[in-house]
Amino acid sequence: MNTFLGFGREHVERHYRKTGQSVYMHLKRHVKEKATGAAGGAIPRRRNGKVFLDLELNRDFNGEDYEYEDEAKLVIFPDHFEIPLPNIEELPALVTIACDAVLNAPSAYKKQEPESWEEEIQVSRHARSLRQLDNGVRIPPSGWKCQKCEMRENLWLNLTDGSVLCGKWFFDGSGGNGHALEHYRETNHPLAVKLDTITPDGADVYSFEEEEAVVKNGHHTDNNSRPRVSEWEVIQESGMKLKMVYGSGYTGIKNLGNSCYLGTVLQVLFSIPDFQRMYVGNLQRIFDYSPLDPTQDFATQMAKLGHGLLSGQNSKPPMKSELIEQVMKEEHKHLQRGISPRMLKALVSRGHPEFSSNRQQDAHEFLLHLINQVERNSAGSENPSDVFRFLVEERVQCCQTRRVRYTQRVDYCIQLPAPIEAATNREELLTYEAKRKEAEENMRAPPEPVRARIPFTACLQAFTEPENVPDFWSSALQAKSAGVKTSRFASFPEYLIVQIKKFTFGVDWVPKKLDLAIDVPDFLDLSRLRATGLQSGEEELPDLLPPIVLPEDTRDQLCDIDEAAVMQLAEMGFPLEACRKAVYYTGNMGPEMAFNWIIAHMEEPDFAEPLPLPSMLDPGPSTSESPVGVTPLGNLPPEESIAILTSMGFPRSHSINALKATNNNLERALDWIFTHPEEEESDALSDMADTEPNGITFSNANSHSDSTLSPDQDVSGPRVKDGPGRYELFAFISHMGASTMSGHYVCHIKKEGRWVIYNDHKVCLSERPPKDLGYIYFYRRLSSS
Repeated sequence: MNTFLGFGREHVERHYRKTGQSVYMHLKRHVKEKATGAAGGAIPRRRNGKVFLDLELNRDFNGEDYEYEDEAKLVIFPDHFEIPLPNIEELPALVTIACDAVLNAPSAYKKQEPESWEEEIQVSRHARSLRQLDNGVRIPPSGWKCQKCEMRENLWLNLTDGSVLCGKWFFDGSGGNGHALEHYRETNHPLAVKLDTITPDGADVYSFEEEEAVVKNGHHTDNNSRPRVSEWEVIQESGMKLKMVYGSGYTGIKNLGNSCYLGTVLQVLFSIPDFQRMYVGNLQRIFDYSPLDPTQDFATQMAKLGHGLLSGQNSKPPMKSELIEQVMKEEHKHLQRGISPRMLKALVSRGHPEFSSNRQQDAHEFLLHLINQVERNSAGSENPSDVFRFLVEERVQCCQTRRVRYTQRVDYCIQLPAPIEAATNREELLTYEAKRKEAEENMRAPPEPVRARIPFTACLQAFTEPENVPDFWSSALQAKSAGVKTSRFASFPEYLIVQIKKFTFGVDWVPKKLDLAIDVPDFLDLSRLRATGLQSGEEELPDLLPPIVLPEDTRDQLCDIDEAAVMQLAEMGFPLEACRKAVYYTGNMGPEMAFNWIIAHMEEPDFAEPLPLPSMLDPGPSTSESPVGVTPLGNLPPEESIAILTSMGFPRSHSINALKATNNNLERALDWIFTHPEEEESDALSDMADTEPNGITFSNANSHSDSTLSPDQDVSGPRVKDGPGRYELFAFISHMGASTMSGHYVCHIKKEGRWVIYNDHKVCLSERPPKDLGYIYFYRRLSSS
C-alpha cells in the first residue's frame, strides 16, 4: 500500500502504470476559513463555500485560524475504486491495521520540529582543569545582587573566584550591564553559571573563552543518571506487558506538560466516595446553579472533570475484532487519550506563583493547596475534605519544673521522617559512601549507587519521639528554659494521608531527593498513638504569655515603609494605598515581593483602602488576676496577628477565634476563617478538647470506615470525623527524579481488589506495585463490621 500526499491523480496513475502497485490511500483536508489567508502559505481551492486542500503532513494548520475535517479513502487502481476510512467491517484486519498506522503516524516534519530546537551542548575544555581559588568566598542560597551594580536579575556566578556579576544587556534595555563579561576580560576566569538554574541535574554554564553554553563535567551527569533510570523503570513497571483497563474510574488524565503532579492527585481524590458523591453525585445541581462564567466556578470544574473520570465515556476499548485488538496493542500500542484538566488547572492555580506555571511541582504541596480550595468552596455545603481532617495534640513540658501544656491543632497529613541511621543495610551504605568519596577524589567514575532500606516502624518511631522546643519560655519560671514537645492523634481521620520526607537540602542549598525504600505496610494500626490528654499527677503550666517589652520607637518602626518601593509600584498604575499595604505586608523586602503580593490580593474588596496599622500598645481585655505585663493566653492572641486578619476585611471577633483555634498560626487561621464563615465568638481552644464523640456509629459500606461527626463541632471548632485508628492502604503516589522541580509522578490505586497504575493517560493493571518507593500514601479506615 502506498500513500501519496499532495500529488494529483495523474501522478498516482503514472506511478501505478510504472510499478503495478494498485492500492493507495487518498488523504484530504476540508478547511473552513476563519481568517484571511491559508495555513502554511498554501493557496486553497474554493468549492461550495468551503476550502479544499490535499492533506500535506509537512503543513501545520493553526487551530485558531481554521476549522478542518480530515477525509481518508482507500483507492484501488486501475478502476479507481474508493473505500471510505475507517471501514472495519469490509476490510481485512491487516489492511485496517496498516491504514491506522498511516493515519496515526507523525510526519517527518513533525518529528524533526522538536529536534530542530534542541541545541547540542559540548563539554567545556575547562571541565577537568578549572582552577578554583581558595579565597574564602561563600555563596548564600538567595539574596544575590551584582557586585558592581544593583542588578538582581540575570546574575552569573564565576566558577573560579565566586564573584556574582550581571550578564549582557538585551536590545530592549533589560538583562544586565555586562559586568560578568568585563570580569572575564580582566581576569581570564573562563566559566560562569547562571544563578537560579542550579539543580541536581545540571545548570546553565557559559564559557566566555569558547563563547557558547557548555557542560562543565560530562561524566558526572552520565553516571549520576543510573539510579534515576532504574527508579523510573521500577515505578512505571517498564518492561512488563501491562494490560490496559477501560470503563468507569479507569480514565487517564492528559499531561499538559509537567502537570503529572496534578493528575495523580486528582485520580486519588476521585477514587474516594465522598469526592465522588460531592461533585459527580451532585452534577446536575452543580450545573443548574453554575454562574454565568462556569470557567471560574470551582464546583463546576471539579464536577466536569470528575464526571469525565467516572462516567466511562472517555475510557472505551477500541471497537475492532479480537485479532485486530491484539495486534494493535502489541504493535501500535493503541492508548487512551485521557481527559484534559486544563480549565481546572487554570482555575485552582490562578494567582499562585508556582502552580500557575508550566514547571514541575511537588505533589504534596499541590494536594494541600487543592484541599484548601475545596475547603474554601464548600462553605455551607457538604465538605468532602472532612475525611482528611484530624486533630493533633501537642504536649509541651518544661524540663526544669516538669509542668506541661496541652494544645491542639488541625492537620490533614502526617509527615514521617526517614531516618537513614535506621537503615537495615547500613554497612552497605557506609561502604558505598567510602567508595564514592574515593572515586571523587581520584576523579574516577562513582560506584553503583546503593538505596537505603528503612523499616516503616523506624519512620513512625522518629515521628513520635520527643523533640526540643527552641527558645522555650516557661510560664512557670517566667524565663526561658529547656522544653520538649511530643505529638499524638487527638482524633483519627477517615482517610489518612502519609507523606515520606524524601526531599531535603544539601550543603549547597540545592534541593535533592533521598534515594531510599521503605517497607510500607498494607495494614496500619495507630491506636497506640491516640492522645490521652492531661494525666493524673501532671501539673499544667500557667496560661501566661511572655511579657511584651516595647521600645519607645516601636510604633515608629511599625510605620516605617519603604516609600521608594511604594512609588515604584505606583508608577505601574496600582493604587497608592494598595502599594503601601503591599510593601508593609511583605516586610519591606523590595518591590518584586510587593508586586507578587499585589497580584495575589488585587481582587479583594479592600484592595485600595488605606492601610490600618496595628497598635501594639493596646493589649486588649485582661483579667484582674493577671500579673502586670502579661496577657492571659485564653483571652487574646497577639494584636499584630489580629490586625493583619482584620485588615483583610474579616471581623475582629472572628479573627480572634480563628487565631485561638489554630494556635496563633496566621496561615492556618486564614484557612479556618474560610471554612467557618458563620462562627460565633467562642473559646475554640477549650472546646476543641470535647470534639471526640461519645460513641461510634457505623457509616455505609462505601466509605470503609467507622466514624462520627461531633454534633457540637459547628460551634466549638473544626469538623473532624473520629474513629478507630486501623487503616488499609488503597493508593500511593510515586515520584521519579532527583528533585520535586523535575521528574515525573505516577499513582497506583487499589480498585476491585487489584492494583491499577495511572501514568498520565495510560491506565493499566499493575503487575508489581512499587509500594516501597512511594512518596505519598493514602489509607482508609478499616470497617469494624
